Amino acid sequence: MNFLLKISKLIDALSERIGETIIWLVLAAVLISSINAIVRKVFNMSSNAFLEIQWYLFAGVFLLGAGYTLLRQGHVKIDVVLSHFSKRTQTKVEIFGILFFLMPFVFAVIIEVWPLVTNAYVHHEMSENAGGLVRWPVFALVPLGFALLGLQGISELIKRIGFLMGLCEDPSHPGHTRTAEEELADEVRKHQVSSEVIDGVEAAVNMADGDIREGKRK
Repeated sequence: MNFLLKISKLIDALSERIGETIIWLVLAAVLISSINAIVRKVFNMSSNAFLEIQWYLFAGVFLLGAGYTLLRQGHVKIDVVLSHFSKRTQTKVEIFGILFFLMPFVFAVIIEVWPLVTNAYVHHEMSENAGGLVRWPVFALVPLGFALLGLQGISELIKRIGFLMGLCEDPSHPGHTRTAEEELADEVRKHQVSSEVIDGVEAAVNMADGDIREGKRK
């Protein structure tokens, strides 16, 4: 069991590293959205590629971050009934859920989606929109994201069994309390991004929001 717990720690470390990396996709999406809004407002021109890359980045954050979210216990749990039971009973129910719901779901999604990925890659499938992007990379995010989710599910299973055996702490409590926004802000400061750049991004975001609201009124 101690060997399995070491594997669990390695999986957790991988999920942490992926989570710390993909938060930059959020900043990239904001910058692209802002630039697109500015170009459209100032030069009255735009591109479907700019719009689609934002969707790709959002898909990357959502799918690649699923395992990281599971590590941080960020997925929605409806424990109105379960909270009345002991911690050991709650842990056993979570083990059951991982084995009979999470892992089969992960396996089924990967099996179903993989042919779509290979078909899009072989035929070099492109977006139907003019100037759109190639599609197989974003399709590939689905099996990759679910594979990472399943890997983290294995880690969570190991930790819960270890908890029942008294070999590790309660894994149902998140190890961090910072929000995603706070983590992104810390990463920006860590890499010494100037305050002028941050202010410029915020101004561009506000301009983009105003442009969207103006478009809705029209």
